[in-house]
Amino acid sequence: MNQAANDEFTVVSWNVEHNGTDADGSDHRWHLAMDILMGLRPHVLLRQELTRAEMYGQRMVWAEARRLGNHTPFLASATKESANPTGVYVDRDLCDPIQFFDHRTLMWHPVCNPLVQLMDAPTPLSLASIHLCSWDPTTRAREAKRLTVLRRPGMEAIFGGDCNSEPHRQDDETADPTDWSQVEDRALFQARTIELDGRRVTDTVPDEILAGEYDGQPPVFVDLAHYAATELGQQDALTATASLWRKDQGPRRRIDRIYATPRVAEALTRVEVIVTDEVIEVSDHAPVLATFSRSKLRRALDRAPGKGAVAA
Repeated sequence: MNQAANDEFTVVSWNVEHNGTDADGSDHRWHLAMDILMGLRPHVLLRQELTRAEMYGQRMVWAEARRLGNHTPFLASATKESANPTGVYVDRDLCDPIQFFDHRTLMWHPVCNPLVQLMDAPTPLSLASIHLCSWDPTTRAREAKRLTVLRRPGMEAIFGGDCNSEPHRQDDETADPTDWSQVEDRALFQARTIELDGRRVTDTVPDEILAGEYDGQPPVFVDLAHYAATELGQQDALTATASLWRKDQGPRRRIDRIYATPRVAEALTRVEVIVTDEVIEVSDHAPVLATFSRSKLRRALDRAPGKGAVAA
């Protein structure tokens, strides 16, 4: 492995629909997803739609951890409304887990949130997989507010997942704004739009809460793909991530995103959206890969910590 690869710290977020298992019980898509992930070699994997993964002693979760390598898995709770929990896998060679939170309050899908000591850095790194509400903009806004606890004092964070809503800086996006009059799925129209000044517009509120700037103050978190495009010149980082094969939901949209605290974002080196024939066979969502400089990330975490982790 070359020196540049030795300095990499990689985070992947991926919504593998229904955990790669079809209605007839076939797990072909799961095995193909594992092959793709093994090629990406994430140090941290943020997963959504780990459908019924809590069953049989979390057998599928541990199988996924084994395929990834020396990873420890964490699984959030399923709910009565949704059997699709979120999960996080961390590479034990770099990430030493110290705490785990399963945020259920106000969340449609509970947030899977392990805390780790990264490369023995003094400041804990909060890692979280999220899946915001698919059907109600008001719930999504409330969930985004809840996620601000990930930036509690003395903590840095990286989190990501399926936001079921679009970025608030629409002018920077590579895709044209959604023309909702052309979207066949009218339930999606209600789920992904809000009323503003007497008309329906695309819901961008969660991203504005998480990554918006107010009165010249920095955002709570940084949308890493937007940072890569505007600060690192990587326009492809804004590639759409969802509706890879569905035609009734309009054009592809960038609803799968990874965020980080500003200090951590400065260690970012690139963001990639992986769209291949194999990915499309697995899921309607593409994996998002964020790569950091391990040495810069270590320095970002190498400061006197606050009072430590505080349960939210």
